[in-house]
Amino acid sequence: MTFPWMQFDQHLFHLINHDWGNPVFDVLMPILRNPKTWIPLYIFIIGFSIYRYKKIAVLLIVLLAASVGTADFVCVRVIKAYVKRVRPCNDQAVEPTVVNRVPCGTGLSFPSAHASDHFAIAIFCCFAFGRNWRWIWFFAVFWAALICYAQVYVGVHYPVDVLAGAAFGSMIGWLYGLVYNRLYFKFS
Repeated sequence: MTFPWMQFDQHLFHLINHDWGNPVFDVLMPILRNPKTWIPLYIFIIGFSIYRYKKIAVLLIVLLAASVGTADFVCVRVIKAYVKRVRPCNDQAVEPTVVNRVPCGTGLSFPSAHASDHFAIAIFCCFAFGRNWRWIWFFAVFWAALICYAQVYVGVHYPVDVLAGAAFGSMIGWLYGLVYNRLYFKFS
């Protein structure tokens, strides 16, 4: 059964993946969506947390890891396992028109674990660092949204997949951020 929103989702996917393709994004987007690209940023966040928040850094790092771990686990092991939506690059209805910019993979599509994980990081960091640096909200959300866009651009997720992953990851990051803020004020 095909729902009207699925047709819109496929149309938007085709627009981003096919019609908006360009040589600069063909090089840039596969790099941006690769989690290994962001290892220096992850190391910086950990190092900065230790340097700046000495006493409470362990709590910050543990809750950040827990937010990503929770978002990833629930997204992959629970939601994807239940929904079982195929990736666009494996979907027989749209696969002939997909521009594959990275290997498709065999995993499922809904929701995007990349989107979930990176929005969990972004929103948690906004809660952890936002009281001192308000500008982090813009950059963290923009960074996570760029990774989401890249997932659609390279052909491995539909737009609804990344929107659902972003919403779920944001919720997890927000919940762990609330826990961090409550404990921060208790222990500092």
